Amino acid sequence: MKQVIVPGGPDRRLVYYLAVEEYLAKTGIEGFFLWTSAPTVIFGRNQDMAAEVNLDYCRRNSIEVYRRKSGGGCVYSDRGNLMLSCVVKNSNVQASFQQYLNRLVRALRSLGLPAVSSQHNDVLVGERKVSGNACFLCGGFSIIHGTLIIDIDFEKLQNSITPPASKLESHGVKSVRQRVASLRELGLATDECGIRAAILSEFCDSTLELDGQAEKEICCIEAGYLDEDFINNGIL
Repeated sequence: MKQVIVPGGPDRRLVYYLAVEEYLAKTGIEGFFLWTSAPTVIFGRNQDMAAEVNLDYCRRNSIEVYRRKSGGGCVYSDRGNLMLSCVVKNSNVQASFQQYLNRLVRALRSLGLPAVSSQHNDVLVGERKVSGNACFLCGGFSIIHGTLIIDIDFEKLQNSITPPASKLESHGVKSVRQRVASLRELGLATDECGIRAAILSEFCDSTLELDGQAEKEICCIEAGYLDEDFINNGIL
């Protein structure tokens, strides 16, 4: 698979990178890339924003809030959270998803972590969640994206998302903080460059650099994610 070199630098909104995923699928390109974002809450396509996001806290702390087109739960991300995007030509979402999870688990094991995947499409180390993942179908391509918590701001994570108590109880925990862990607190000494290298080695065997025309098309796709009807109600 090709490592996609994304145009536009590292300071784009989180949803710009979601638009890159869609661009790849819509133009028939299989690819994988890693990225980070400024503090942002991103929630699932069918979620009720008011029930899942602490909007007052996010406004007070300059945390951006967006909806994505995949399902799954509400996620807080910042520069301490490495994001993974994988686009493959396969309409069998479950098969694509499982292959992705297997590769991510192998990459983390190569760093000495006893990683396993769960039935909830998470990756766990010592029963603590270090990665959450989601997937959706786009024109015969599976778009898979996930998180990898390296050294996130847990105070902002805890305060910016407000999952229903029933969701936490289903995992046998009382808070988001109790369930998740960073690679740093689990004792991984490898720096981010080393983590990136391990993941890219598992997923990629060549590179593809997108050009200025691709960037224009990506920005057009991104505009849909910025539409208030979509953010508030999921209406495209």
